[in-house]
Amino acid sequence: MGVVEFRIDRRSGVATYLQIVQQVERALRLGLLTPGDKLPTAKEVVAATAINPNTVLKAYRELDRAGLVEARPGLGTFVRRSLARPEAAADSPLRAELADWTERARAAGLDREDVAALVASVLDESFSRPPGDHARDERPAPRGDEGNA
Repeated sequence: MGVVEFRIDRRSGVATYLQIVQQVERALRLGLLTPGDKLPTAKEVVAATAINPNTVLKAYRELDRAGLVEARPGLGTFVRRSLARPEAAADSPLRAELADWTERARAAGLDREDVAALVASVLDESFSRPPGDHARDERPAPRGDEGNA
């Protein structure tokens, strides 16, 4: 049974209920939550995060509308369907490669915000073109010792 612990960043500029929605979606994509898993009750989330119970209920309603969870009166809110793909699982080789890259970025002196900006930039670039199109930009690739022949 999957467990999700919500982390609320009050400085992010993202509405609290959306942070909960995004964290559940992320857990579903990573396979950390699977169909049948129970989400924490609003009372449990409030105790852990000190947010308004209506905020939790709003997030859960949004997830319900999306068909990802279902409320069972008297029992709680349960995961209805998964968003997981094996390539994106928490134990996938791609995740391990990304973790290694992140450690190299940190070792190079980048902080969390630098890494997030860099990743967002690459994601925007990659997903703005058709799959399989690996063009990075229009500049020619640097060549070796051309002027010294």
